[in-house]
Amino acid sequence: MKLSMRPVRPCTFNQPSTPTPKPIHYSCAYTLTQPPKLNNNNKKLVHHKTQPLKHWERLLDPIDHNTTNNSNTFPYHFMPTKSVKLGKKWKEYQGIRNWDGLLDPLDDNLRSEILRYGQFVEAAYKSFDFDPSSPSYATCLFPKSSLLEKSGLAQTGYRLTKNLRATSGIQLPRWIEKAPSWAVTKSSWIGYVAVCQDKEEIARLGRRDVVIAFRGTATCLEWLENLRATLTQVGPNHNNHSNNNNNDGPMVESGFLSLYTSGTKCSTSLQTMVREEISRLLQSYGDEPLSLTITGHSLGAALATLAAYDIKTAFKRAPLVTVISFGGPRVGNRSFRHVLEKQGTKILRIVNSDDLITKVPGFVIDKSNENENDDHDDMSCNRDVQLAGLIPSWIQKRVEDTQWVYAEVGRELRLSSRDSPYLNGFNFATCHELKTYLHLVDGFVSSTCPFRASARMLIDNYRRQKSQGLKTQTLKP
Repeated sequence: MKLSMRPVRPCTFNQPSTPTPKPIHYSCAYTLTQPPKLNNNNKKLVHHKTQPLKHWERLLDPIDHNTTNNSNTFPYHFMPTKSVKLGKKWKEYQGIRNWDGLLDPLDDNLRSEILRYGQFVEAAYKSFDFDPSSPSYATCLFPKSSLLEKSGLAQTGYRLTKNLRATSGIQLPRWIEKAPSWAVTKSSWIGYVAVCQDKEEIARLGRRDVVIAFRGTATCLEWLENLRATLTQVGPNHNNHSNNNNNDGPMVESGFLSLYTSGTKCSTSLQTMVREEISRLLQSYGDEPLSLTITGHSLGAALATLAAYDIKTAFKRAPLVTVISFGGPRVGNRSFRHVLEKQGTKILRIVNSDDLITKVPGFVIDKSNENENDDHDDMSCNRDVQLAGLIPSWIQKRVEDTQWVYAEVGRELRLSSRDSPYLNGFNFATCHELKTYLHLVDGFVSSTCPFRASARMLIDNYRRQKSQGLKTQTLKP
């Protein structure tokens, strides 16, 4: 019996013959078509259909924690290659050369690093209480000392050092007090800071690594902040943006900046939390090789970019700062992008071309050869939309004077759900989920060979093992 799938481009890429390591099972499930079954007449093949989303909360939590109990999905287990010692090359994998020569085809070591940081984001989702009826809604489910272990990352070598909260700056009317508490939650747990403490892992990585991981949108006010899509000044005078019509300086999406800089009497801003923790860590480890990796999905990807910008602005002697973003929306304008480039901030955006979130907010007017002689032009590539030259110059000028013109930042690793022969569903939610991104990264080879054959082997092995297990149960008395 053959798995039903869409035709994909032929792949002639030869995988290196390396010993298959012991499987490491992560709790990531991908929506796939179940193996076909014979009907009662043993003639026609009948496929199970994927159940539609039943709750809107499903859009908030991309991790399926009940994979083994769901008959309509089966687990796609990551099979990472044996950990490779990065040594002196660690800066290349952190983007010091903007990942030149590592993205197409995708370097296996870089693939492993991207998936590793994706697991930290996954842990942020697993640790968040999504249940609006819970008294601990919008808080962290686990103690700081055991968060990584309870979220499935027991042997990373990292230790969590700081919990992070984000606060909405939206001013609510008095009548809203009658609304359910979950609908007016202003501050919520958004992620954490973790530091590599294991000597063997530090030796493998070639440096001590600090990770900041952010989850995506979860609360009602976070959704509302996402809709505040006009650009606003970022910097010392950002609080005066309502009276500032200067579009020449760095500007970012209003809602993202609000979540990053707003605070209350009971909760300091996310910006303050990040700065205080980074200051403490630089004092503790600043004399040794150190890297700062900020990673996030969706809203978390936008906050990761803002945090990187803020850290490089606040700390002149900051270490190499790298952003690994999954399914992130646009964040700022061209001036904001140029400042990031001058700071030396390295950003790798993992983009699913079928994911609408990566195409909002606003729009892009950007010449493909803009700043052709600029020293930082290696970051100004792979623009999502190229409108320059397609519309009259006077319209371009009018558009650029608005607060809706964004620019893409960093280097882009562009993937597509359509290239995976194992994804059965094709809808907005599926294309944006973190698990889909990790699946596509795990299988991607190059632009001419979008999915590696080993992914199919994993599926076949799973079916074979499951079939053998069923036969063994049948033979038991």
